[in-house]
Amino acid sequence: MRLLFLGDIVGRSGRDGVLRHLPALREALDPDVIVANGENAAGGFGITDKITREFVEAGIDGLTTGNHVWDQKELVSQIDREPRLLRPLNFPEGTPGRGAVVLTVRQGRKVLVINAMARLFMDALDDPFAAVDRVLRQQRLGGGVDAIIVDFHGEASSEKMAMGHFLDGRVSLVVGTHTHIPTSDAQVLPGGTAYQTDAGMCGDYDSVIGMQKEGAVQRFVRKMPGERLKPAENEATVCGCFVETDDRTGLALRIAPVRVGGRLAPALPQR
Repeated sequence: MRLLFLGDIVGRSGRDGVLRHLPALREALDPDVIVANGENAAGGFGITDKITREFVEAGIDGLTTGNHVWDQKELVSQIDREPRLLRPLNFPEGTPGRGAVVLTVRQGRKVLVINAMARLFMDALDDPFAAVDRVLRQQRLGGGVDAIIVDFHGEASSEKMAMGHFLDGRVSLVVGTHTHIPTSDAQVLPGGTAYQTDAGMCGDYDSVIGMQKEGAVQRFVRKMPGERLKPAENEATVCGCFVETDDRTGLALRIAPVRVGGRLAPALPQR
């Protein structure tokens, strides 16, 4: 199978960039499933039901989130209506929404998408390692699902790498989100799991992690809160990764970074 994962979509620039480049990415890579992290899509803070529908109509099969999932308050009452939109799996029991979903994609194949959130320098949620492990006891790679994608949303690269090795050989892809900077460590781990510490963002890189740089810089210079940060509005670079899996095992054969548009050096893998 061919899996395309797109990193955090930030603001209108990120949304427009994804919607503009998605047709060409589909033509170039012919992915069987497309998953994107949408937690910053609504003005840089959260996601709405309307934006979710726009992405689904554009051909994105599943959407993950992270610590900003509840920034748009109306989503609390709406998230249960859309099974393709996930919130981190390790929120406490009783939290609206779901942290994992099995998507049916081309040729009837099944892809399990898991969204979990790290704890180092993040909100103190339940143990993400135990939470993911519980899901994988019920849904095994090759035992009902053809591929498994894990979006691990976190700040610390060490915690993300630990999750990659924890799941090596049990899932197709472990990819980090949240830091908005694409890392250059895309690799297939020894057990056959594709891994990248952070997919990067889909947003304007003439910014501070997607936010207008002037206000963000002043927060560091003055050490005082200022106006609410606003997303940068120039052309986005759409960042993510592309994975090919073995149809027999569901494990990865290769992983390659994806970068199109905007300021960063382009990277588009050969199919």
